[in-house]
Amino acid sequence: MTMAKLELAAQRYTEAEQALTAARDDLVVEAVAVLRARQDRRTPTEVDVARITGWSVEEVRRLLAEAVAVGVEPAP
Repeated sequence: MTMAKLELAAQRYTEAEQALTAARDDLVVEAVAVLRARQDRRTPTEVDVARITGWSVEEVRRLLAEAVAVGVEPAP
């Protein structure tokens, strides 16, 4: 592999990693917003969010607890 190919591969990897981190951050924000805005039984539950995200219910609960601890407010 030439140095140019190695550098290109490293750059692509870094960009992909940054995109994945940003996407996960967005997913966390949206999941917390859905759960914080929950008003009745027809809105998504922790189980629904876990199913949609692929996270465990425990992970969803932990994220929600962390959001509450740092004062994240529900979306209007």
